[in-house]
Amino acid sequence: MHEIRVLIVDDQPLVRNGLRATFDGAADIVVVGEAANGVEAVRDVRLLRPDLVLMDIHMPRMDGLEATREICAPGSGIDAKVIILTMFDQDEHLFEALRIGATGFILKDAPARTLVEAVHEVAAGGALLSASVTRRLVREFARRPTLSTVRTVELPELTDRELDVFKLLVRGHSNDEMAELLTLGASTVKSHVKHLYQKLGVRDRVQVVIYAYENGLV
Repeated sequence: MHEIRVLIVDDQPLVRNGLRATFDGAADIVVVGEAANGVEAVRDVRLLRPDLVLMDIHMPRMDGLEATREICAPGSGIDAKVIILTMFDQDEHLFEALRIGATGFILKDAPARTLVEAVHEVAAGGALLSASVTRRLVREFARRPTLSTVRTVELPELTDRELDVFKLLVRGHSNDEMAELLTLGASTVKSHVKHLYQKLGVRDRVQVVIYAYENGLV
């Protein structure tokens, strides 16, 4: 069984303790460290090499947005995925966090089972967007200039099958759903998704959607 290495980042010790306790019962999730601010988070990500970071936004010294920006920056050499921890899914910084590379969001008071499932989902290549956050993303894109005024770019040398996967992924289909719709094996779809990320220069599904909308491809 592959262990999922998690780094918890929050300036409140009680929150960190609660999150750590949540994962104690998950045999395949290991908390490799805790950080109290963004500076410690960036340092510990480089030292501990976690698979996933649970990142608070509002912290002293360096906030979670700046830390996420450094961790997810192209060429950073860091493979860790970032889930933003928030008390409210109306946090004004959520959209910006997605833009700079966060894979999704989880509420700090979410049930333990939800937190564990969220870690498994992201570790497996998925993304976390609650229905309310998804609606906010749609509204954010809707208030931007119409596609006729957006610079449209060409997709970078995607094969026909990769283009099929791209279209379905942007519509929100899971790997299993794409496999069924395209009559492909799950491992084949996973490979196409990986190649798609590499060609678009993105980290995950959320970034593919943002890429598509920002470049007038949807």
